[in-house]
Amino acid sequence: MNDDDHGRDGYLERYTDVAARDPAGATALLAGWLRTDPQPLFAELRERRPVLVTPGFTLVTRYTDVTAVLTRDHAFTVAAYAPRLDGALGGPVMLSRDATPLNWREKGLMQVVLAPEDAARVRDLAGRRADAALDTAAPGATIEAVGALFRHVPLAVCAEYFGFPGPDAATLSRWSRTIITDVTANLAGDPRVHAESVAAGAEMMAYLRELVTKRRGAPGDDVLGRLLRVEPPPGWDDERLAVNVAALLLGFVENAAGSMTHAVRYLLGDALLRAEAAEAARADDPARFDPYVWEALRFDPFLKMIARTCSDDHVLAGTPVPAGSLVLAAVASAMRDPDVVADPETFRVGRPAHAHLHFGHGPHACLGVHPGAVVIAETVRRLLRRPGVRLLPSPDGDVVRDRDVFPDRFVLELGERR
Repeated sequence: MNDDDHGRDGYLERYTDVAARDPAGATALLAGWLRTDPQPLFAELRERRPVLVTPGFTLVTRYTDVTAVLTRDHAFTVAAYAPRLDGALGGPVMLSRDATPLNWREKGLMQVVLAPEDAARVRDLAGRRADAALDTAAPGATIEAVGALFRHVPLAVCAEYFGFPGPDAATLSRWSRTIITDVTANLAGDPRVHAESVAAGAEMMAYLRELVTKRRGAPGDDVLGRLLRVEPPPGWDDERLAVNVAALLLGFVENAAGSMTHAVRYLLGDALLRAEAAEAARADDPARFDPYVWEALRFDPFLKMIARTCSDDHVLAGTPVPAGSLVLAAVASAMRDPDVVADPETFRVGRPAHAHLHFGHGPHACLGVHPGAVVIAETVRRLLRRPGVRLLPSPDGDVVRDRDVFPDRFVLELGERR
């Protein structure tokens, strides 16, 4: 029996049959389905086994259960991230702490300095940087969109809005990818990958310590400058400030670049949708276009599952989940759950906010959602305003990925310059 047989026998039957003989092989089979084409699997699991416990992980697929996992931070924790993040940044990181005084204080402080009112300023910055990058491409030629646009713009935002330029953009990019690879894509615990992350983190933190000292005399009005001017809460010092600025980079660049790649690939993949989205992109009001990005990402999110660790034996939707389990909350499944999202297989702009889980949910939802959202949407909008932008035929137009996760190359064809 090969992988194609799951269409006849059902995913659960195929998984159960293999698990009876080879539990490790069954887990690998399931992981392969999740990596290649997860939506048919998700649909079957939502209907028949919404919480699937395997020897390697527990997969959660219904909207109600996914959001419960992401909300119950005492039961489903982020603690497993701590050794890797702490190792890279040399101290505790708020992002990897659940309901602790450190998390409470520093999360609140970062929400203040990442002000929602900054969205217009950040959108303008992203738009200018995107247009400048697109203007360098020859009309009627191609552009490698990941490096030239989808990473380029977030790195510029890190420099000009966060106040964290790095020695140069290439070094900032390397720090981001190396550390996040260990944190999110090193499930096997490869010690070499971890060592590279620790080394990159040490470089980054040494740079940030010097930057913080240098900036104290002239704080400015970027995020770093605001942090330098605030009345320090208990336990806050220059080291805590540097750790939180580092976390801004780590939570932003890879997710933004990946989300842009997925949104553009989806919007350009259908001629009618491409034309409709391009027309909305050319409107003066960006609010006409932004919903196209979020709906595209509902169909094809970069982050399809969010990992948590079950702290104690827990019953979820009637299914016992053992303590210590890796729990994968499948937001890609939740966003297409017909019990919560109306007519989920129809592309529909203007859906209510609860239909979109791109920025997470619950106490660990993205702190920088307001500036982050406009960077993603505006960069994609500036690209789709270019006449004639389109996908290249496979394999030239395929997304090339690092570790089958992070987009590294995505070549697009550009039409004549506007």
